[in-house]
Amino acid sequence: MRKHYPRLRNGKLEGTGMVINAERQILTIGYIVSEAKSVEITDVDGRVIPASVEGYDGNSGFGLLKALSPLRAQPLILADSSNIQAQEQLSVVSGLNDVVQQQVFVLERATFAGYWEYLLENAIFTVPVVIASTRAEILNEKGELVGIGSLYVQRSFQSSKVPCNMFVPTEVLLPILEDLKRYGKPSNSPKPWFGVTVMEHYGRVIVQRVSRESPAMEAGIKEGDLILKVADRSVKNLEGFFRAVWNLGNAGVHVPLTLLQGNELRQLNIVSKDRSMVYQTISYD
Repeated sequence: MRKHYPRLRNGKLEGTGMVINAERQILTIGYIVSEAKSVEITDVDGRVIPASVEGYDGNSGFGLLKALSPLRAQPLILADSSNIQAQEQLSVVSGLNDVVQQQVFVLERATFAGYWEYLLENAIFTVPVVIASTRAEILNEKGELVGIGSLYVQRSFQSSKVPCNMFVPTEVLLPILEDLKRYGKPSNSPKPWFGVTVMEHYGRVIVQRVSRESPAMEAGIKEGDLILKVADRSVKNLEGFFRAVWNLGNAGVHVPLTLLQGNELRQLNIVSKDRSMVYQTISYD
């Protein structure tokens, strides 16, 4: 089982990846490599090999590396995840030193909104929970890769909160994979980006953090602000907020915001940016 999964190290961050072709390219979850200055790979035979970051896509959450020396790890077949359905049985492969394979079931395929300006249309949610699912791989019955683990979450399901894992499906990777290999990012038009982390609380969208040198900071958005409207559209949750912004156009579009800052109602006009052009240079206060 270990033969497909080299370990990755980016400073203090560690994770796993999977070799996806004979070109020594390795797929992983993107935050492992998004701000990497250097990456090392521990191959399946224990050798430590330097790697370069080939590509990153903030919209899907995938990262692509290339080993700078030959690998013993064998390529894993990429499959289209779009036919994966609820109640289907899959296998999760997880762990760094000790690789473990565990059977799981698909709880649902559904939209996932992440606080870091992230929206995934058809995420794979699985049960039972796999503790080490972050950066883990999920395989179909043929042993083909259909997703990469991202988060432990709780989902509302049949009037209960169900603990589960969220996997980013390969169906969002396949259309952009050649672009990541060739250009390092997708060639389609980038979405508007603010540089905030946000949370939803009782029907309100609240700013948690603002990144330095971001459009949000330049416009005067602050931690604790309540975002009430995008243009003339009221927003009450993360999904509604992201969709309202992205529906205005591509990166660079001006985004009118109405927000409550302390006791003051403010109208701001934010000039959005392309996340991929600034992501590796920003940090949070």
